[in-house]
Amino acid sequence: MTAAHTEITTNSSAVASHTHTLFVCQTCASVWQDGKRIGESGGQKLLHQIQQLAQDWELRDEFPIQAVECMSACNRSCVVAFVAKGKLTYLFGDLAGDSSAAVLECASQYYAKTDGLLPWSERPEPLKKGILAKIPPL
Repeated sequence: MTAAHTEITTNSSAVASHTHTLFVCQTCASVWQDGKRIGESGGQKLLHQIQQLAQDWELRDEFPIQAVECMSACNRSCVVAFVAKGKLTYLFGDLAGDSSAAVLECASQYYAKTDGLLPWSERPEPLKKGILAKIPPL
């Protein structure tokens, strides 16, 4: 997929009422045949695992999880992003399907930091290697 095909699927009223959002690409690690996705993608599996774990997550009401159709990091799947107003934005890739607990742990760390800075040494192991971008706040 190209950037021209990027589409964010969100419930904008839910996102607008929160200061933090965890975006999860659901197209990552897809298998394609004749222009159609076959079966469940790695991104969908990761999204479902994160959503399942988040049911017991202390930040589930403050840090919504939003599916994204494509985040244009196809060669580095699976991909998630932490976004918050006034904080750094982080984009992580190369995540395995069993990274859901590490993603939520890192999201909790991000939530606790006023500037969103996630030092490498403090991140869970799966999020130490796969950083794709650290974007300054607006």
